Amino acid sequence: MSPNSTSPVFALPHPLPLDSGQVLEGCEIAYETYGTLAPDAGNAVLVCHALTGDQYLASPHPITGKPGWWERMVGPGKPIDTNRHFVICANVIGSCMGSTGPASFAPDGAPHAMRFPVITIRDMVRGLVALLDGLGIARLHAVVGGSMGGMQALSLAANWPDRAARVLVIASTARHSAQNIAFHEVGRQAIMADPAWAEGDYYAAEAKPDNGLAVARMAAHITYLSEAGLTEKFGRRLQNRDAKGFGFDAEFQVESYLRYQGSGFTRRFDANSYLYITRAMDYFDLAEEFGAEEHGGKLADAFAGSTARFCLVSFDTDWLYPTAESRHIVHALNAAGAKVSFVELSAPHGHDSFLLEHDQLNRVVKGFVE
Repeated sequence: MSPNSTSPVFALPHPLPLDSGQVLEGCEIAYETYGTLAPDAGNAVLVCHALTGDQYLASPHPITGKPGWWERMVGPGKPIDTNRHFVICANVIGSCMGSTGPASFAPDGAPHAMRFPVITIRDMVRGLVALLDGLGIARLHAVVGGSMGGMQALSLAANWPDRAARVLVIASTARHSAQNIAFHEVGRQAIMADPAWAEGDYYAAEAKPDNGLAVARMAAHITYLSEAGLTEKFGRRLQNRDAKGFGFDAEFQVESYLRYQGSGFTRRFDANSYLYITRAMDYFDLAEEFGAEEHGGKLADAFAGSTARFCLVSFDTDWLYPTAESRHIVHALNAAGAKVSFVELSAPHGHDSFLLEHDQLNRVVKGFVE
């Protein structure tokens, strides 16, 4: 267990098989729960986190002290009402907030580092399913996820079709595009170019690859925002100065903001985890898992066995996972005969809109989950 985590930890009773053909021994999943599980376990809602998220969904983060990343959405009387529902959020394998990942200790007593096996979104969900089994939850009332969390929700619906009655996917995709992969590769190369990365073996060193990780975060954060949102928030305004300094300090407000985002991120995240999780996202292609289209398979095949009701939500300013990606999933679900609803919401903040206050999203989530 990571010292960064204060959460309960579930130790998987069996080795976890991975898509790579390898097996992860001694796997642990750190998680948080909110509300009370009904006697028949029928009120459980699983919320899946995004790339840089964690299990601290609606409780203060132990490192930053900030409120939970979806505290506005989850709690008593909120859209996902913990007076009615038992809500679970778990740190995915490969991450660094208590679940088994590169920073965890291997059987030889040293951190796994780059010996950790490459994982997939489906591997993450295998870990979540094992956790649900350990909690005695055979079928979820709902699974909810935004961004990478939406990928996990889709993977659960496709690969374990009887495990969730409702599937809510927000600002996500059924496969990573070439552009998505390209942005992730920029981030990975920034980390690996940092001399302190030391081929991933930096855990005992005083210096960590914080510079590379900060640049990776800065590059990724740009993709989470919209041009209109950046212009409205920052424009070309200077930071704490009245005139250009003709140098390379953070002179523009937007530069200062990105540097703040990058440096703050290094306090709570592990560089190797960033490599592994972005690779898992890049590998994600749900149609390919069920037979690539050139071999007769298609995305609809992934949902052929599902009895769940689906809801897809996109945002009109999200250029990372644009509305066309959600429509593609909706068409596949229609072709599979699944029950599905879809809404595109207007928001100025780009991909990150699902994390921010949005009355229409609140109503969609509340209505669908209830």
